[in-house]
Amino acid sequence: MFLNSNEFRQTVVTIGISCFLFLFSACAEIEEYENTPRGNFEALWKIMDEHYCFFEYKEIDWNQIHTDYSRRVSDDMNAESLFMLMAEMLSELKDGHVNISSAFDVGRYWKWFEDYPSNYSQKLIDHYLGTDYQIAGGMRYKVLDDNIGYLRYADFSSSIGDSNLDYVMDKFSSCAGMIIDVRNNGGGTLTNSELIASRFFNQKTLVGYMQHKTGKGHNDFSTPSPKYIEPSTRLRYQKPVVVLTNRRCYSATNDFVNAMRSAPNVTTLGDKTGGGSGLPFSSELPNGWSVRFSACPMYDANMQQIEFGIDPDIPVALQEEDFQQGFDTLIESARRFLKDGQK
Repeated sequence: MFLNSNEFRQTVVTIGISCFLFLFSACAEIEEYENTPRGNFEALWKIMDEHYCFFEYKEIDWNQIHTDYSRRVSDDMNAESLFMLMAEMLSELKDGHVNISSAFDVGRYWKWFEDYPSNYSQKLIDHYLGTDYQIAGGMRYKVLDDNIGYLRYADFSSSIGDSNLDYVMDKFSSCAGMIIDVRNNGGGTLTNSELIASRFFNQKTLVGYMQHKTGKGHNDFSTPSPKYIEPSTRLRYQKPVVVLTNRRCYSATNDFVNAMRSAPNVTTLGDKTGGGSGLPFSSELPNGWSVRFSACPMYDANMQQIEFGIDPDIPVALQEEDFQQGFDTLIESARRFLKDGQK
């Protein structure tokens, strides 16, 4: 979800107000439920029923799930048993943005990456970077020995600023091309994603759409709002770029990859991203446990869902033979691609 600063603030305000009103309504309804195992279960089910945004897309029968799990609730079950039951029910949504949190645990769904090869090794990354890399905010970067710029950004929550990006763009300006490695980046701040992406666009470009819930029905959504990338007014990169991806590219990283697909001279390489295109919001149960869920769906520029991930332009997997020899198959493939000048 990449907008210019004014559009971004306006969109966040609009969505925030709408979602706040519905979440406030949900919290008001929670007060009708008792702080018992049954009351907390029903409150959780109701919050998700009215505010979760992917029921229809994922073809989930939430009523049937209520039937299946409700029969397992008993008044004498302890807090841990209730928590485990609720976490199991939420896992039916197959959504890494859906969590239930208590003082003793956090329920989470990680199969969006656990059931797939990692296509990543921190040991190999450390080998390529060595100890003489440079650091700009949350980014580590280095010119490799074949004059290819390599940028590693591991967390979109890590701080970056325009001055950081100016140094990176300048450093790589004489390189034959640039690799942006966002593998294993589980997301973070969308404004950081927008800030980096803006360095690779020369004109305002549509990169996707967003909706927000307007009612309690599973299909009650607003008209899709377009989202754009505005080119940075500072130094921008004009040479070929390869973005490395794997299954653990999630949430804001998924959005970054989606936006970069629309940038000129950019190719994605690696594995399908993990997805996570629902903007998350939170609510609270009668017992004080919090629940986070996807409330606002986001789409690509063709209004196609990206909740379950984005396929790379060039599929490449980390090969065991390369790993044993100290080579990262994805980085080496990107280097060859950039040096050969293929598109």
